[in-house]
Amino acid sequence: MTATAPRGPFTGVAEARRALGEGTAVVLPNPAPLTYVLAGTVPGAVNTAKGRPAGQAVALWAHHPDTLTAFDASSALDAGHARTARRLLEEELLTLLVPLRRDVPCPGWLSPAVRDGWALLFGARWTPLLPVLAGCPLLYVSSANRTGRPPAATASDATAMFPPPVPVLTSDTLTGRHEETRAPRRATTTVRIHPDGRLELHRHGAQDHAYPTAAAYLRHLTTDQP
Repeated sequence: MTATAPRGPFTGVAEARRALGEGTAVVLPNPAPLTYVLAGTVPGAVNTAKGRPAGQAVALWAHHPDTLTAFDASSALDAGHARTARRLLEEELLTLLVPLRRDVPCPGWLSPAVRDGWALLFGARWTPLLPVLAGCPLLYVSSANRTGRPPAATASDATAMFPPPVPVLTSDTLTGRHEETRAPRRATTTVRIHPDGRLELHRHGAQDHAYPTAAAYLRHLTTDQP
């Protein structure tokens, strides 16, 4: 009986793009100190790969300007606070909880990312990954972990955690450099932006880790900004 060869990660951008286009959830890399994420065009596929209920809320990946423009119609933020939200997504690469208007229906494409009147937006936009994401302006995303386990810090962590049908794209494939280190990685920090523009730390993560307190990190986000 021939032994089954050990499973390896995806090695090509084209394969990852094809999988996303077919509705398959794909594990994708982020630069240190962020962990890998699990993304898909079908939110239920992301949840199923994680081993949790298909209808559980997932973040909307705000990587495409058209997606953010469409989101503005549902946001309860005024123009100035909406610019702050975009800055936090694009520059800080945060995960952001944004309040929604109560006087307009929530569009179907947004509803998987909504809970209790707040939309969860994921902002990381790693340049080497953009060719993979470009063909899917509407993507849903979650940390690359099975329920109850920590997010994958490396492709090896991901392939050990997810069953073989879930493809994994390595950071090495994107950059041509060996970047799989055991340096500490964490999921993104999550910040809530209230309708009046006030910021609140919702979940600790990679971006605020170096700051002594939540208040210190929030001061960093608001100091010397236009």
